[in-house]
Amino acid sequence: MKCPHCGVEDDKVVDSRSVQEGRAIRRRRECTACGQRFTTYEYIEIEGLTVRKSDERREPFDRQKLRRGIELATTKRPVSEKQIENIVMDIEKELFNQGKQEVPSKLIGEMLMQRLHEIDEVAYVRFASVYRKFKDTEEFYNEVRKLLDREK
Repeated sequence: MKCPHCGVEDDKVVDSRSVQEGRAIRRRRECTACGQRFTTYEYIEIEGLTVRKSDERREPFDRQKLRRGIELATTKRPVSEKQIENIVMDIEKELFNQGKQEVPSKLIGEMLMQRLHEIDEVAYVRFASVYRKFKDTEEFYNEVRKLLDREK
């Protein structure tokens, strides 16, 4: 593991524990070169799960790609790292429980939009604007209007 402080690839694990209901392992590491500590996480990889894109391309499921999408949507929003990680874990768990080898990207996008809507409407609209490829301000306005109508 490369130290995020000095870049040396030599560290020792000083603490290791199960987290997220046993679905991940948290490790505290200490760099042997600079002495700085950092945390890493190990997750169970959903092997063999393929995502079918809208243009029919297929690619392996990538939890980091899912996480990056959430992080972009929630930038400068009051959404914690724990909430982001919980969304990723929840979607992974749901996909795994379906027992399918291939899932459409549309399903993952809809699952993510539902969860973002529950925690932060601005993040939801940000994600929806990219995911649904709004062509103009009218489409954006209509999505915001739907949110406002639900609040009434």
